[in-house]
Amino acid sequence: MHQNIRSMRSDAEAPPQMKKEHVRRTTIILEEDERKYIDQLIQDGKEAGIKQLVSKMLDVYRSMMIYDWKYPGEYYAGISRVAFIQIEFINSLLQHIPADQHHEVGKSAGAAARIAMETSMNLDPTSKEKWAEVFKRLRVQGLGDFYQKDRYIVIKAPYINNPEVQRGYLETLLGTTLEIRTTTPPYVYELTV
Repeated sequence: MHQNIRSMRSDAEAPPQMKKEHVRRTTIILEEDERKYIDQLIQDGKEAGIKQLVSKMLDVYRSMMIYDWKYPGEYYAGISRVAFIQIEFINSLLQHIPADQHHEVGKSAGAAARIAMETSMNLDPTSKEKWAEVFKRLRVQGLGDFYQKDRYIVIKAPYINNPEVQRGYLETLLGTTLEIRTTTPPYVYELTV
């Protein structure tokens, strides 16, 4: 009787415990020099394998909105034009801004970043629940490794090596108030609001 009941099922699906997930496989044909390059990355321990490399590349592609780029030379992250700029260029600019204006410069940059995140990614950086996404975005953009630990925000390897500029930037971007706890990287800021 059990067999008859199974055969009378209207759908042809197997019972849930018998279903198997299908893995979609894709073949990519690489040029010989591309394959050698990938193999060298794996051999040198810079990448764990081809799957991990492709996954990382797709994450960067999505995160940096590379589909909007007009390659070569015109790059966008949402509504913002972006460029690959050497840190020495930024440091040179900051040297010519009086120290008492560094916080205001950071606030202005933070306001621009907030508008870009709100309009391009529909991401509200002032929502503490979204800070992990905001920090990932900043990390992907190369601004440093940002994370929150309790009531502190830490920036490891900051792109902008100026704690006042960073404080102004984060305060305006995140809609909060911060106090500087370290003046050399890694920067530590305490949330005061």
